[in-house]
Amino acid sequence: MLSYQHAFHAGNLADVHKHAALSWALSYLTQKPKPVTYMETHAGRALYDLSGDAAQKTGEAAQGITRLMAKLPAGHPYLDTITALRAQHGPDSYPGSPLIAQHLLRGEDKIHLAELHPQENAALRQAMRGSGASIHQQDGYALAVSLAPPEPRRGLLLIDPSWEVKTDYITLPRTVQTITRKWNVGIVMIWYPILTDAPHRPMIAALQNDHPEALTHEVRFPPARKGHRMVGSGLFVVNPPWGLEAELQHLSKTLFAPLKG
Repeated sequence: MLSYQHAFHAGNLADVHKHAALSWALSYLTQKPKPVTYMETHAGRALYDLSGDAAQKTGEAAQGITRLMAKLPAGHPYLDTITALRAQHGPDSYPGSPLIAQHLLRGEDKIHLAELHPQENAALRQAMRGSGASIHQQDGYALAVSLAPPEPRRGLLLIDPSWEVKTDYITLPRTVQTITRKWNVGIVMIWYPILTDAPHRPMIAALQNDHPEALTHEVRFPPARKGHRMVGSGLFVVNPPWGLEAELQHLSKTLFAPLKG
């Protein structure tokens, strides 16, 4: 969706949920001395300014990472990554998933990032300069299908669309099925919003039918403002790494459960 700008939502509660899980999973993968591949279908610009007009207009970061950062467990890879990248880019910066991956991965690992939006792609290239990442200005689903199985075969694919294209809810399960048939050892992490009218439910039912051993994890939280439709965040993970479910349950109790009270 070429009109979508994640700068309005960077660092919100859904980002905390998604990026905490992603950071943990990537840190887990790099514990073994074997190279990995990281792929992303909707990369965004990778670096956001939480003091900018976009973030200030919605106030979502203030309710998200600004509010919850102090509650993250000491030594958590998500917290350590934000701290390290803020030392480089300033105290109001927030790393998107490409920079999180670049920080946690190693020189022998491969990164493939797709971003179709011209301005976001240009900003992504600037933020990732010198990282060695392969940046593609093309449809992210098509890129993931074309690269599967990647080399190295160990790795993780993050699918994180804007969900403003309503057909995503129908096409995504088919695309994931194609990818996992070609790449049966890959971790496929899908983020989806939980909206008041719950358009995600048929999609999740289809994904669970295709991947009965996958992990589904959802958190609920109050809307960011009056009339805001997002009331939660979901993750569907094919081939979840051992320990991820327990990690997410712990974060749910410490970060998100208090928000409902």
